[in-house]
Amino acid sequence: MATQEQRTSIRWDYAPAPESPDHVRLRDSYGLFIDGEFSDPVDGTRVPSVNPVTEEVVAEVAFAGPEDLRRAVQAARAAQPGWAALSGLERGKYLFRVARLIQERARELAVVESMDGGKPIRESRDVDVPLAAAHFFHYAGWADKLSYGMGGRAVEPLGVAAQIVPWNFPLLMAAWKLAPALACGNTAVLKPAETTPVTALLLAEILREAELPPGVVSIVPGDGAAGAALVRQPDIDKVAFTGSTAVGKDIQGALAGRGISLTLELGGKSANIVFEDAALDQAVEGIVNGIFFNQGHVCCAGSRLLIQESVAEAVVGKLWDRMNRLRVGDPLDKNTDVGAINSREQLERITSLVDSGEEEGAVRRSVVCELPSRGFWFPPTLFTDVAPAHRIAAEEIFGPVVSVLTFRTQAEAIEKANATPYGLAAGIWTDKGSKAFEVASALQAGVVWQNTYNHFDPSAAFGGYKESGFGREGGMAGLRPYLRVAS
Repeated sequence: MATQEQRTSIRWDYAPAPESPDHVRLRDSYGLFIDGEFSDPVDGTRVPSVNPVTEEVVAEVAFAGPEDLRRAVQAARAAQPGWAALSGLERGKYLFRVARLIQERARELAVVESMDGGKPIRESRDVDVPLAAAHFFHYAGWADKLSYGMGGRAVEPLGVAAQIVPWNFPLLMAAWKLAPALACGNTAVLKPAETTPVTALLLAEILREAELPPGVVSIVPGDGAAGAALVRQPDIDKVAFTGSTAVGKDIQGALAGRGISLTLELGGKSANIVFEDAALDQAVEGIVNGIFFNQGHVCCAGSRLLIQESVAEAVVGKLWDRMNRLRVGDPLDKNTDVGAINSREQLERITSLVDSGEEEGAVRRSVVCELPSRGFWFPPTLFTDVAPAHRIAAEEIFGPVVSVLTFRTQAEAIEKANATPYGLAAGIWTDKGSKAFEVASALQAGVVWQNTYNHFDPSAAFGGYKESGFGREGGMAGLRPYLRVAS
């Protein structure tokens, strides 16, 4: 019989649990979705969308040029009066159909999202796709209640919305923007990110299957130049952008003086604050979810970890132990915690910032793990001895890297958390509700989570302050940017 020591020394591991992509039927090439149909770009430009795990082509995708964008905006303008003339109840029925079709194709969408973007299948299956459907369901319910949401005042749609979404949550961000715009009676031209356009084009198939009237939504993949051209189109009434702060500033400058409504959801350097009275094991799980979810490719990632000095050593020790149990590898394996970095360009940026952290004197710990020979990978990384002025503590890394800073008092925690040009999100870990409310009210952040992190819901507003943007998306607050409200 085995001794107690022998029994407790057994190391359990996970057997591979791959999600098969065999059921996915992608086209070899996708056109632009304009006026209810897929069509070729005027200049014929087609670009491969690459799987960051294998560096193989997922599908070839048409990229929109200036003439294609003009045609998409014209189609949206022509369709808008008819779409707005439908009753809210009828518009809601279309959104409800879209939500149900997303649910029906959930497995396919989850696999393609992981293939095109590198995120673990557990996240695309359990977070991205269900939340995308939930946003359409949520705004389907709001479509005939818009006046109630605006305090009983008369409302009308703005018109044509130009929407640009990032590469980190392609399908979810498309749903996040399209659902409220359509519920309010607007039409939309959506530009997905150049590195992850495939699920947006699958969404176009779903919109057509739901018999959405032609022109109500056009989906036009393209690079940054296409996005810049789209927001400069003369016949748009609204721009909604999620992406980098630098591009957001450029868009704001391009729209100045044009009377076009603008919503910006930009970068972040969010503080995750752990007080000494927190449940430390729970906090460690929240820290891991806050920074390693989606490989840290999250605008509100808790990349600055502020720990009270009295428990800093304990928290860092527990966090490091937990990081060493993270599984890095094939995103289609259901056991994978950390998948591939989205692109070579992003990997180079992460590597450069991590190198700067070491050069500036911070102490780096990276999980030792066997990384695949192909694709773009970066191990989960922890920095200690970080000064607030270090680049890793000041700049958005957008990768699986967390910087640890310490504080002694509540006032110091608030001061350090606010010492950033960003203001998107924050987390607070404490057992005292009064402390949580007091700290939350002092933080310059659009979203503050207590004893959790990265918890999203379609009924909750999301958005930032300072260089993290302005305007809100989600919930009742997400309707206001798409409506003209009578005073």
